[in-house]
Amino acid sequence: MNTPDFDLAFDPAYGRAVSVAPGIERMTVNNPSAFTFHGTNSYIVGTSSVAVIDPGPENEEHFAALMAALKGREVTHIFVSHTHRDHSPLAKRLKEATGALTVGEGPHRAARPLHQGEINPFAESSDMEFQPDIVVADGQSVSGDGWQMTALLTPGHTANHACFALDGTGIVFSADHVMAWATSIVAPPDGSMADYMASLERLLAREDRLFLPGHGGPVKEPASFMRGLRTHRRMRERAVLERIKAGDRLIPDMVKAIYRDTDPRLHGAAALSVLAHLEDLVEKGQVKTDGPPALFGAYRPA
Repeated sequence: MNTPDFDLAFDPAYGRAVSVAPGIERMTVNNPSAFTFHGTNSYIVGTSSVAVIDPGPENEEHFAALMAALKGREVTHIFVSHTHRDHSPLAKRLKEATGALTVGEGPHRAARPLHQGEINPFAESSDMEFQPDIVVADGQSVSGDGWQMTALLTPGHTANHACFALDGTGIVFSADHVMAWATSIVAPPDGSMADYMASLERLLAREDRLFLPGHGGPVKEPASFMRGLRTHRRMRERAVLERIKAGDRLIPDMVKAIYRDTDPRLHGAAALSVLAHLEDLVEKGQVKTDGPPALFGAYRPA
């Protein structure tokens, strides 16, 4: 596989809990967009005593459907993969309704400090209020009735992104790090391409059999799919280098050439992805710019 074989076949089944594996149900929020596909996936793990993974955004219909699906069951833990507003805000209401403990890597933060005069374009998309009751370190496990979840810290999409492995099953809840329908957005300063690639290698070193992501359907062959993602990112990096060598100096010009077949609604995110690659290339000494890498900076070959 040279590039990922994306799978766009997905039935969100809004308002219903869908069994996706023994002891695991998926519920999808009705919040479709160019960034969320058909919506955000919440997962219920366990039987009579359960954990919820990524309750989702503040959405009344989803909260009601989630509570209906949980009726008669004890909720002991609420896992949050990261603090974008389509994943974490509903954790507060769910905690208040159930008394469950929230679990996550930590509160929201950027992957690096803001440069002078820089504005974080994803600031409004970030949930700055979430503070987990249980702050998990890499490899730390949290147990419930009949299940144990191990945190796999995977910064890149956000600095506090975590995947969660359901021990003994070969299943990983991969959130926004690895998704079957599209590549993950890596947008500085929230995200870091160097971190993302290192996290991808970390998951590739494992031998999991199924990924359940934050949007869209399952990744059924994680290793080959991630190798495709790695190749895709390396091809994007080469494309950025080639545009600079061809004379492009500004990110908008690179985006027009590299992403000419991409939905124009995603060109803003594409520009941030190019910036993420440029940050990495400047750090590796392959590209030069005056001052720190910036969205409106000028770039030249090293």
